[in-house]
Amino acid sequence: MATQFSRKAILSLYASTLRTAKSFSSYNFRNYFVSRTQDTFRGMQVEQDSTKLSQAYDKAVNELAVLRRSAVLNQLYGGLRLAVEEQSNVRTRGDT
Repeated sequence: MATQFSRKAILSLYASTLRTAKSFSSYNFRNYFVSRTQDTFRGMQVEQDSTKLSQAYDKAVNELAVLRRSAVLNQLYGGLRLAVEEQSNVRTRGDT
C-alpha cells in the first residue's frame, strides 16, 4: 500500500535536494544537478498515481543521500574555476 506524502514533505525534499545540488563547487556538476532536480520534481508535480508518486519520492530520498556524499567529495577535490564562472580577485605585483 502506498503512503500519501504531503505537499510540505515533497517541497521540503525539493528544497533540500536543490540546496545540495547548488553546493557543488564544479560549475558543470552544479548546473547538471540543479537541472536534473528541477526536472525530477516537475515530473512528481504532475503525477496522479499515488504508487508512482510514492516510488518517485522514495527514489528522490535515496538520490539525495548520494548527492550529499558526492557534493562533499566535489567540494574537497573541486579543481579550478572555469572561464564562465565569476573569478575571484587575483592580486598582482602592482596591487601591493
